[in-house]
Amino acid sequence: MNDIDTNAPAPAQFTNLQSDEIPGSTDLNLDVILDVPVTLSLEVGRARLPIRNLLQLNQGSVVELERGAGESLDVFVNGTLIAHGEVVVINDRFGVRLTDVVSPSERIRRLR
Repeated sequence: MNDIDTNAPAPAQFTNLQSDEIPGSTDLNLDVILDVPVTLSLEVGRARLPIRNLLQLNQGSVVELERGAGESLDVFVNGTLIAHGEVVVINDRFGVRLTDVVSPSERIRRLR
């Protein structure tokens, strides 16, 4: 009797693609994503406190943040850190001046 199952599937074999073998890889057209909305958020600081203390907060309460006064704030796009900045006032509105932008390779590294 033969113990080899001739109906068993063969393992898949893949070849490595080079960037010049991928259709359109040399002509990246970013126009298709330029109108996709993203969420930009700024983080001044964080605090960790027990629910008991959270429930005691009321108007006028002060919560001490982990970040010191004058330190830069973090700028996130869809939850990913992309830059650091400082608060500015322009025509009676708040804004942010970017002081340090995270490199694209660093942003990709943080996603992993």
